[in-house]
Amino acid sequence: MLFQFGLRSSLLLPFVVPGAAATLWLLLRAWRRSTPPDALLALLLAVPTLSAAQWMLGYAGWYDSHNGYSTFMFYVPWQLNLLLGPGYYLYFRSLTNQEFRLGPRAWWHLLPGLLKIGLYTVAAAYDLGWWHGLRGQPMPYHFGTKGLLAQWLDGLNWLLSYPIYVLLPLYSWLVLASYRRYTRYLDDNFSDSERLRFAGLRQLLILQVLSWTLSLVFELLDVTLGFGYDEAWNYFALRGLLLYGLIVVGVQANYAAATTPLRFEPAGPAREELGEEPPGLPTPPDVTEAPLVDLGKADTPLAAAAVLPPELEPWRERLLRLMADEQPWLEPELTLTELAQRLRTNPALLSKVINTGCGQNFNDFVNTYRVHEARRKLADPRFAHYSLVGVALESGFNSKSTFNRVFKKLLEQAPSEVARPKS
Repeated sequence: MLFQFGLRSSLLLPFVVPGAAATLWLLLRAWRRSTPPDALLALLLAVPTLSAAQWMLGYAGWYDSHNGYSTFMFYVPWQLNLLLGPGYYLYFRSLTNQEFRLGPRAWWHLLPGLLKIGLYTVAAAYDLGWWHGLRGQPMPYHFGTKGLLAQWLDGLNWLLSYPIYVLLPLYSWLVLASYRRYTRYLDDNFSDSERLRFAGLRQLLILQVLSWTLSLVFELLDVTLGFGYDEAWNYFALRGLLLYGLIVVGVQANYAAATTPLRFEPAGPAREELGEEPPGLPTPPDVTEAPLVDLGKADTPLAAAAVLPPELEPWRERLLRLMADEQPWLEPELTLTELAQRLRTNPALLSKVINTGCGQNFNDFVNTYRVHEARRKLADPRFAHYSLVGVALESGFNSKSTFNRVFKKLLEQAPSEVARPKS
């Protein structure tokens, strides 16, 4: 019988089938669209799917069938955990930079896992192709189902598996350190960065590290207490649960990254989307004689600005006048690049004007206007019949969660705590 259903093998089936289906779908989409995030997400899904499939087929009797099924089990690299750490790191890189490509430098990160796949390929080619297929020699191990190189790989299992306990923490640290710089990049370039923070991916990586810790504890208990296959099954079933989280979080992250021009580089300062600041300072377009927005007045959203170099002062005047007249902050997905285009300058210069002249990053600068507008609407009887979500959307926010978070950050109180007039 191809598959002998039992309790433990059947319970792993709901993890293996969705994992395999999602992996194949992502690989097909990556091939059609040339999208590295899809290919790398497929890799991250394939690793736990293969791991769960080994235990599912093992409990289905394939190791003990003493025929071709057993041979199949010995020549597939089921445990490819060496790819997890580098896979998460490269996946994060691909999400946060649309110019990322799987070039030679990326493949070097995957070398330990690829080396293991290569060893299993060589073992299969020699044992099954040369020794047994061409020379017709019997397989000497495990009731005639296992060859010499496969037996040799079993002896090297510790060498091929244990580096995961170094690689996964190392790459996890790299991802989390890069993530902190990435959040600063978002604040400097996007007014609505909630969906681009990939918070679910960050949490999933932390769960992956906890899973790694659990694996290490299990290995130590196995050495001291001699755990059997039934105890090990619980660990692999727990890992299978991560598949569902990775599918949901990963597909959402891929969509968000594909629809936003991200250009983040974790190794250094984020490059501006329209290039570096050109030498010298461009002359601002003609500015009318309309009075400059007084940042000290109570009815304006910004506090008193810092002193700017004389050559940047005209740009701040033009920026504040544009914010007051055209109200671009009402556009939920306004970016630094879009605002710079309206001012006919470059993002690097505009960022300097906002950071130095207004004492804020771009995200706080724009959201200050939105919060000011929301506070005005909350106090206006004409908007008394609006829900908080309605006020948020009318003030330029894209979601209630972002509205609540930003409002509380800037005013130190939740929108629901603001006293509103009755309609």
